[in-house]
Amino acid sequence: MVVKVFVIGGTGVLGRPAVRQLLAAGHEVRALARNAERAEVIRGLGARPVIADLFDLDQMTANLAHEEAVINLATRIPSGISGARRKWQENERIRNEASAIVVQAALRSQHVRVLVQEGVSFLYADGGDAELREDAPLSVPPGLESVMRAHANAERFATAGAGRSAIRLRISRLLGDDALTRFQVSLTRRGIPVVFGDPDGWTSVVYPDDAASAAIAALDAPSGVYNVAADPVRKRELGALFARAARVRKARALPGWLASRMGRVSIFARSQRVVSDSLTAATGWRPERPVPTLDWFPQL
Repeated sequence: MVVKVFVIGGTGVLGRPAVRQLLAAGHEVRALARNAERAEVIRGLGARPVIADLFDLDQMTANLAHEEAVINLATRIPSGISGARRKWQENERIRNEASAIVVQAALRSQHVRVLVQEGVSFLYADGGDAELREDAPLSVPPGLESVMRAHANAERFATAGAGRSAIRLRISRLLGDDALTRFQVSLTRRGIPVVFGDPDGWTSVVYPDDAASAAIAALDAPSGVYNVAADPVRKRELGALFARAARVRKARALPGWLASRMGRVSIFARSQRVVSDSLTAATGWRPERPVPTLDWFPQL
């Protein structure tokens, strides 16, 4: 059955593969663009671009009026040091304010029945060796409260009336041929730590194409929160992959006590063995790349 899907964040690391996969599955896809340049990117993917302001309720209401599903993958994650503070502020505004506007606009539509909202899995408290499912304890650090607000906004869509579902995704650390991964590989090459906390602790990553396919699979899931991750690995194993990608002998590790003093970086000092059993049970989704390998990394 063809579904009319509106993608927000369609030019991003997740949005591009999501648009391609939706089109390949036969869906009708329109994607939001904030300017003409971004519209050309969307057009190049094969979808219909819509130039509009994500923070304008009237514009978003008009654009969602005839859609059946909305996938909100909009973020503004810094991929380096330059302009990082400004981008983090923009990212928080997108999750705090824009997510609420998207929900309001979707609720005004007579046709939208499914809303998928991105989020991250870094919110879980340190779990040691335990597998972390969606009911595991959270410990939300400063700067990531906006993820919780975006999910709370999305939940309002499901509770506003029968026949509507809101899927909130907790996506693990993205690792692929993208600007942020390239930046981390360059840090590894320069001897700057990319492994935080106990090297025998757990970490969870996911390839961007697999995270995108999870967002699409979520269109058929019941309302709820779902983890999105490949199979968890030990931090030392991921560090070894970074070292091979950077062509150095070893990736440096930063002790947990020191990482805990480094703001947003402190969350990566936790041991987080995140699993995606719930999404698999609900939709059959499994990552095509279940274990991180060297071919996940960009060739620098």
